[in-house]
Amino acid sequence: MNNILDIKTPAQSEASALKSDYGLDNHGLTNLRMAYWNLPTEALYEEIAFRKEARITHLGPIVANTGKHTARSANDKFVVKEPSTEDKVWWGQYNRPFSPDKFNDLYNRVQGFLQGRDVFVQDCYAGADPNHRMPIRIICEHAWHAMFVRNMFILPKTNEEYRRHIPDFTVIAVPSFKGIPQIDATATNTFIVLNFSQKLCIIGNTAYAGEIKKSIFTILNYVLPLDGVMSMHASANVGKEGDAAIFFGLSGTGKTTLSADPKRGLIGDDEHGWSDDGIFNIEGGCYAKVIRLSATAEPQIYATTKMFGTILENVTYDLVTRHIDLDDESITENTRASYPLEYISNAIPKKMAGHPKSIILLTCDASGVMPPIARLTPDQAMYQFISGYTSKIAGTEVGLGKEPEMTFSTCFGAPFMVHHPSFYADLLKRKIMKHGSHCWLVNTGWIGGAYGIGKRISIGYTRRLLEAALTGELLKSEFVTDPVFGFAVPKSCEGVPANILDPSASWPSKDVYMQKYKQLASRFVENFKKFESGCPPEVIKAGPKL
Repeated sequence: MNNILDIKTPAQSEASALKSDYGLDNHGLTNLRMAYWNLPTEALYEEIAFRKEARITHLGPIVANTGKHTARSANDKFVVKEPSTEDKVWWGQYNRPFSPDKFNDLYNRVQGFLQGRDVFVQDCYAGADPNHRMPIRIICEHAWHAMFVRNMFILPKTNEEYRRHIPDFTVIAVPSFKGIPQIDATATNTFIVLNFSQKLCIIGNTAYAGEIKKSIFTILNYVLPLDGVMSMHASANVGKEGDAAIFFGLSGTGKTTLSADPKRGLIGDDEHGWSDDGIFNIEGGCYAKVIRLSATAEPQIYATTKMFGTILENVTYDLVTRHIDLDDESITENTRASYPLEYISNAIPKKMAGHPKSIILLTCDASGVMPPIARLTPDQAMYQFISGYTSKIAGTEVGLGKEPEMTFSTCFGAPFMVHHPSFYADLLKRKIMKHGSHCWLVNTGWIGGAYGIGKRISIGYTRRLLEAALTGELLKSEFVTDPVFGFAVPKSCEGVPANILDPSASWPSKDVYMQKYKQLASRFVENFKKFESGCPPEVIKAGPKL
């Protein structure tokens, strides 16, 4: 905010109460009007209302409109190419090189832009495991972004901890600053640029809060694997017997919904690490899609939309009653809720568990041919992990329409992966082999035909199949070998009709089904060619047979 009249704001008197000794001058930020350090949620509510950044709705959640960008702007992300990263980064579509000199010039312009303005600083951690925890700092232009950061990351516990906080990495988010492609070498006015040498990320011209969250995840995807820790775009939960499970998947495949299981403790909904001691949540909160959220099918997530402290992005509401409408997609399909993990009643406070007994690879098959569940060998799991097949669901990225779009997003999170996919796959396979994890492919997509003809698999059936897999019940089932992909498909599961387990049975013609299935398999084979040079032969052989 450019407070040119120097008006005193609600939290101005306590703005420095939780200030770190490691000040903003260390980031080259000087001549600011005011820095608001580590304000609690209640104070941020007051600042948000005072600045008219968002509105307060029924029972307390705030609704923020992110403006032009209602999703991640993947084509505007860059990584500075310099000696420490040149040989380690997987350069290409998702890691576009950026000149160190251009980064310095762009950052100089951001520093100048912030002079005379207010900023909100949040000092926190990424990583629940103290042995692999990264101190981070987020410097925001918006108060609601600072509240988002408090929801999403792990907070210091004492005033002294805040005072002594020194960040290993800093993110500066300035939505009202626009890059100039002709000057800054950005693709558009929007930019997300990571500099691993300077341990700094700058974000401009987008208010979509997910860019902050995913920038930190991208940073840890670079750092953690170098220490032998598997970083995962996955949710995780744990049963009463300590049987942990991780759920890999892109947005829209069901990571958040399926991991929020009332019968199991929730470790986290999106980003995790797997160290020699077990799995841990990278974050301290959840960022769930809420379009058409059901109080019946997803009661725990639904409840958070009526809680003080929740941020709702691009959700519509009645201006008079302040009641929200989760079915309204007029702004975007990608409506989101950000809330602390503790808002889920069965969340695990320490956000950690032992080694996972089950590995679930989630896919949303819009072609309607994949089985709802299949057991994988470790090599088959690696093939599916490197392939990362799914369908992009409307709204999760800039430019997506209503119809699902087939995609292969390696490691089920290609936009956030910094090393080569084989680097992550090798690390994951070694951990699976060492700890004897069972691997499953779960399809939450369509049956009886492709999108527009068939229908999406009932979440009730998916939950039942998952329960049977996680408890070991499904391991006792009789399996048949899939004729195309070779994985093992169960013939029966109590509570799930046989024609659901065998997707060909729900198609009008088995010949048409097999033709479509082989078309999908050929897409797998074609996509995997770009990874073959870095993959062991046994993983390549674990793909489909045509």
